[in-house]
Amino acid sequence: MSGEGERRHVVQRGLWFEEFEIGTVYEHRPGRTLTEADNVLFTTLTMNTQALHLDAAWSAQQPGFGGQRLINSMMTFSMIVGLSVSQLTQGTLVANLGFSEVAFPKPLFAGDTLYAETECTGKRVSSSRPGEGIVNLTHIGRNQDGVIVARAARSTLVRRSPDLPG
Repeated sequence: MSGEGERRHVVQRGLWFEEFEIGTVYEHRPGRTLTEADNVLFTTLTMNTQALHLDAAWSAQQPGFGGQRLINSMMTFSMIVGLSVSQLTQGTLVANLGFSEVAFPKPLFAGDTLYAETECTGKRVSSSRPGEGIVNLTHIGRNQDGVIVARAARSTLVRRSPDLPG
């Protein structure tokens, strides 16, 4: 075929350190509608036998959540980070340095849709790791009604662009 050698190829990747902008909110779409099967699988895989996640009859007798089982908060936490990967860190992340300020102000239930967004809250070039920088992020999870259901601060080590000097 003529012109085939001239085609442009684009590899999906996250952002290089230099591309993160402090104060920018990155919205991660699509969201993910959580099912009862998702919740039971995650809960049993992680050995979290909390009845609020597994036992419909017991949960139906408990006050406060309308008799529903709760989506496992650790799944919610994992998912708000996971929803950010393709846009922010795919192939550019070196390491997670830590999470803090993790909170779950409202619960999720089977049938709810989780949307995630991430704000870049800070960044600096690493003083000990040439070619890398530290990026601080705040992940926020919202349900289909826009209600915040999870929040976590995260510190990451990210590669600097190989196309820039130094």
